[in-house]
Amino acid sequence: MDFNLTLIGQSLAMLLFVWFCMKYVWPLIMGAIEQRQTEIANGLAAAEQGQNSLSTAKVEVDKLIAAARDQARGIVDQANTRASSIVEQGKADGEAARKAQVEAGRAEIGVEINRAREELRGQVAKIAVAGAEKVLGREIDANAHRDLLGKLAAEL
Repeated sequence: MDFNLTLIGQSLAMLLFVWFCMKYVWPLIMGAIEQRQTEIANGLAAAEQGQNSLSTAKVEVDKLIAAARDQARGIVDQANTRASSIVEQGKADGEAARKAQVEAGRAEIGVEINRAREELRGQVAKIAVAGAEKVLGREIDANAHRDLLGKLAAEL
């Protein structure tokens, strides 16, 4: 192998190219690489922080859901209690209304019985007077014997 001027020129050109790359190109590439590494590290840190925030948020959401469920149970229990008290009150009101209607019916029946008795007494008195007229063969004065007819009606 012969060393000639071409080999030395190519070596010098290569050295000059390497020096130029090391001086001007390499720092730009290294700066971009370092910037990218910083961005990746920041992204990973943000992802880890986001993961921590997510787990914290999940815990908070679970607490809120549990609180909401407890509140919903309380509302449902309260509604059930209120519904049963309304039903009981309705039953009591219905029972009171039924008793009032029964008493009103009984009072009306009592009034009707008394009215029927009075009407019956009047009819019995008329029948008694008519029967006495036929038996005695003469007319009895109802006004003159009112006391007697009243006693007779009271006995009936």
